[in-house]
Amino acid sequence: MTRTWTLAGKALLASRLLAPYLVAAGVLAPWLLTAACSGGTSDTDASGGTTGSGGATGGHSSTGGTSSGGAGLGGEGSPPLAGSCMVFPADNPWNQDVSALPVHPQSDTYIDAIGRDDHVHPDFGTVWDGAPIGIPYVFVGDDQAPIDIIYEAYGDESDPGPFPIPLDAPIEGGPDSDGDRHVIAIDTDACRLYELYHAFPESDGWHANSGTSWNLRENEHHPEGCTSADAAGLPVFPGLVRYDEVVIAGAILHALRFTVSQTQRAYVFPARHYASSETSSNLPPMGLRVRMKQSYDCSGFSNEAEVVCTAMKRFGMILADNGSNWYVSGAPDPRFDDDALGDLKEVPGDAFEVVDTGADLVTDAPDCTL
Repeated sequence: MTRTWTLAGKALLASRLLAPYLVAAGVLAPWLLTAACSGGTSDTDASGGTTGSGGATGGHSSTGGTSSGGAGLGGEGSPPLAGSCMVFPADNPWNQDVSALPVHPQSDTYIDAIGRDDHVHPDFGTVWDGAPIGIPYVFVGDDQAPIDIIYEAYGDESDPGPFPIPLDAPIEGGPDSDGDRHVIAIDTDACRLYELYHAFPESDGWHANSGTSWNLRENEHHPEGCTSADAAGLPVFPGLVRYDEVVIAGAILHALRFTVSQTQRAYVFPARHYASSETSSNLPPMGLRVRMKQSYDCSGFSNEAEVVCTAMKRFGMILADNGSNWYVSGAPDPRFDDDALGDLKEVPGDAFEVVDTGADLVTDAPDCTL
């Protein structure tokens, strides 16, 4: 999908094919990584969607969304986990239950602008047109060598490398993709998340338009006015729908990431950056939180779709990028049933309302200072 960056006027690109799919015999929820934050490297490779042969520099890694072994699931209301790493603390916006928050006074206006008659599209699944559907990720440990990052566009708004992202990490959409080309790695020993946007592996390291590192143990936010690997200055990974949440755990305990075609030159927390020159107050700002109306009935849908509906009602969705209306992000996995996920395509924009989180609308962002 494309997005326009502040003052850049550029369409953004993307992606590389995942490594060959191998389904592990015993699967662990992808938000339960294979190594503890505090300790040594696990011998188990894990990743969102597929498993691969390891990092280009010898680090233990794999790609996609599964892992071998077993672990207990987080309790009701707990944030998604990664080994003993949380994907941000329980009070982080991504992990906030918004089911009881009031409706925003401009809810109808924003929903009209996004598209009341447009429908949800699950932007994740198995394979389409020869490439995995969704944004993949790879798990690494402290034996993964750091790789240099060469920024081509927004280096002054990005965290400097090197990042421990193996050069054979999966890229969104495939090696020849002209899409967003997100690359994501989670260091399960350091409990850190690394994300790149529009990334290409080269002999001297990763070349990317932007990138950010996140401490998963803290409520860390990118500085205001700075982009990240996402247009809204947000992390990508916490908002992905992942197979082991939907099918194995049967519950998604975090907000989802979604896109719309037109946004306002404004953002609300937790977003830190806008990506539009449009000043109409009718358009949604980055960071907008929507939730599915409690009255919307998903009971006739597949089990997979019902799990996603439940998350949309409880945790909602956060607007993170310019793209197609109501596209919901997730990680690719060959075990998904695309027909079952397809039930979500019946959900209209009218099924949603905007949540009033109390966050101020920022229309004049400060200059990015890292």
